[in-house]
Amino acid sequence: MVLTPSTMLPLGHPLPEFHLPVVCGELAQQSPGGTLGRDDLPVRPVLVMLICSHCPFVKHVEPELSRLEHDYGQSISLLAVSSNSVITHPQDGPEGLRQQAERMGWSFPYLFDEQQNLAIALRGACTPEFYLFAPGSSGTQTLRYRGQLDDSRPGNPAELDGRDLRQAMDAVLAGQPLRSQQNPSIGCNIKWHPGQEPPWFGGPA
Repeated sequence: MVLTPSTMLPLGHPLPEFHLPVVCGELAQQSPGGTLGRDDLPVRPVLVMLICSHCPFVKHVEPELSRLEHDYGQSISLLAVSSNSVITHPQDGPEGLRQQAERMGWSFPYLFDEQQNLAIALRGACTPEFYLFAPGSSGTQTLRYRGQLDDSRPGNPAELDGRDLRQAMDAVLAGQPLRSQQNPSIGCNIKWHPGQEPPWFGGPA
């Protein structure tokens, strides 16, 4: 398995425009077949999580994602996004995502980025990858943190506690400056559609 790091999208980058199907979560239950767009979000911080159903690095962090929803779900909008190609990895299609969310008890929206446009706009590289946006004085959501959840990886002894991301979320909610040192996430590469790999794609994992 080839490990892929985040590209580390520059801080201050605006939250890209998107309008994607919601395949599961409370929003999907309220409006089956519905979609969610950037302009539908409340004016509060947004955490975009590039994940999927099959990646072992995502499976490793699933329990902490549940804890994040419990601890921050009322103050930060959590959005899970799967951008993996279902041409090569059909298990990451809507049904696989629904099964994953049901197994973990997640209620946050899980979006299906079938055309991979949001992943490209975020310069996404791996799963899992985390992007924390927060509104500024103008109300525009800009990137405050990107990178890893914490130092934990499958098979290493580091505790799965979400330390890096939690520190960033706490700072944003308190209106405090974030740490300048932000470490990239590492995981499986995003599974791009064959022949449509972005320039930063380094090869399959």
